[in-house]
Amino acid sequence: MKLLEGLDRQLNVVFALALRETRTRFGNSQLGFLWALAEPLLWILTLYAIFAIAERDSPRGMALFPFLATGLVTYELFAKTREKVAEAIGANRALLFYPQVRPLDVTFARGVLETSTYLAVFAVLMLGYSLVSGTTHVIHSPLLVLTGLLMTAVLGYALGLVFCMAQVITETAKRLRQPLMRPFFWISGIFFTANSLPLKARKLLLVNPLFHCIELVRDGWFGAYEARHADPAYVLGWIVVLLFTGLTLERLVRRRVEVQ
Repeated sequence: MKLLEGLDRQLNVVFALALRETRTRFGNSQLGFLWALAEPLLWILTLYAIFAIAERDSPRGMALFPFLATGLVTYELFAKTREKVAEAIGANRALLFYPQVRPLDVTFARGVLETSTYLAVFAVLMLGYSLVSGTTHVIHSPLLVLTGLLMTAVLGYALGLVFCMAQVITETAKRLRQPLMRPFFWISGIFFTANSLPLKARKLLLVNPLFHCIELVRDGWFGAYEARHADPAYVLGWIVVLLFTGLTLERLVRRRVEVQ
């Protein structure tokens, strides 16, 4: 009974923190969410123009806009979740003086907010494309699309948690975060598919678990595409290792965070 009461109390704390993060990020108007929508849309339209100028087509069976959207929005979900979670303690340090608020609470609240935001962005962009283009698209496997997106979010959260706790130990982790993560934009399959790559390049790039997530989303969205090389178990393995590392670091730095 006490366990359930404690769980209920912490869930209420996380919910309150998520509401606070929502007001901080989006303010009291809809403009904040519109920017969250506009940012990936601008990226997609820019890449769309580059593909058109270069006279490069999307893979067979995939319209260009949803091909780019399934890659870019999935990447943005990963990147934004990772960044927001990594900065959770620094942005909410004053709240950690309250005994009800734990370091994991602030990270989880940010992870939930980013996941909810980018799931909504994905839905709005795809619906908007269907209305503007006048095409009706039947999603091949909605469950697979959702699975790919949620695995992406958890992967971003787990990596962000590792960085968040490592930054408490050393500032070097914060300095290294951006340089280490920058290549992911180019090697995660936003502009290409695993099936289109030569064998050596495919084996090398599939070390990246985010590439698997994008492949799964495209497999679920497009009936004409089969992600033969995507492995959900491989992504889950990365998630388990990163979560274990992040939670271990959290135990090591918890007292240091709470007394600072």
